Amino acid sequence: MGKRRCVPPLEPKLAAGCCGVKKPKLSGSGTHSHGTQSTTVPGSSSGPLQNHQHVDSSSGRENVSDLTLGPGNSPITRMNPASGALSPLPRPNGTANTTKNLVVTAEMCCYCFDVLYCHLYGFPQPRLPRFTNDPYPLFVTWKTGRDKRLRGCIGTFSAMNLHSGLREYTLTSALKDSRFPPLTREELPKLFCSVSLLTNFEDASDYLDWEVGVHGIRIEFINEKGVKRTATYLPEVAKEQDWDQIQTIDSLLRKGGFKAPITSEFRKTIKLTRYRSEKVTISYAEYIASRQHCFQNGTLHAPPLYNHYS
Repeated sequence: MGKRRCVPPLEPKLAAGCCGVKKPKLSGSGTHSHGTQSTTVPGSSSGPLQNHQHVDSSSGRENVSDLTLGPGNSPITRMNPASGALSPLPRPNGTANTTKNLVVTAEMCCYCFDVLYCHLYGFPQPRLPRFTNDPYPLFVTWKTGRDKRLRGCIGTFSAMNLHSGLREYTLTSALKDSRFPPLTREELPKLFCSVSLLTNFEDASDYLDWEVGVHGIRIEFINEKGVKRTATYLPEVAKEQDWDQIQTIDSLLRKGGFKAPITSEFRKTIKLTRYRSEKVTISYAEYIASRQHCFQNGTLHAPPLYNHYS
C-alpha cells in the first residue's frame, strides 16, 4: 500500500500538462514520435505523444510543453476584491459523485469561462467569486467540438488559493499550451471547461501501485542523459485511452521526454505518486444559460459577474 500524504510535498511552483492530444493504442510493438525522431518502445504501438517536459535549471522550476510558467509570466489582470453571491448551478450529469460532499463546483467552471471571455473581449477581469478560496493543486482543461478534442490543459501540483489559481491557469491553459494555438473568440461556443482539484496524494510502493480510472499518477525518473524528469496523467486519462498500467507508464515516460528503449528494469526505477481528483465539466451553452441576465441577442452588454456579484 502507498504511504499517504494529505498534501503534495513542498516544492517550487510548477506547471504540468495533464493528458495527450490523440488516442493511440499502445498494444503490440511500435514507435513513439518525438518531432523528427522515432523511438521503438517494447509493448507499444505508433502514435504521437506530445507535451514533452524539461527542467529549467536556471530557475529551478519544472516546465512542460517548453513553457515557463509563474505569476510574473501570466497575463492576468488584478481583480477588484469585492465579491457577492453566485447562485448554485445544477451539476452536469456524470461529472461528479453525489454520494459525498465535493469541493469542486460548476461555478468554478463558470468563473473560468468568465475570465476567458473577459480576456478575449477586452473587458476588465471579473470580480472574485464566492466559492471557497482554499488552496488546492488544480488543473484547467479546455476541450472543443462534439468529440471533445483537447484544446488546452495545464495545471499545478503546488496548492494555490482557488480564486487566483483558477484565474491564472484559465488563461495559461487557454493561451499558453504550446501544443495548440491560443484560443480565440470564435471558438468559445464549442468549448467545454473542466476544473480538476487534486487530493489524496500517496507515495506508491512501486510503479504498479495504482488503479486505472481511480488514481492520477505523477512519475519522477532519470532520463538517458542523467536529468530528472517528471510527468503526470489525471485519473481519467488512462481509462479514456483504454490503456492498462504498463501502457500508461510507457506513454507517460514518452510524455516526459524519455527517448531510450523502455525496459522492465527501468520501470522499476520510477518514483510514482498517486492521487485522486474532483472534477466538474460544463459546456459554453451551460455557461451562457447561467449568465442570461448579462446577454441579449447573443451579445454581452455587461462584463460577466459585475452585475451578478453586486
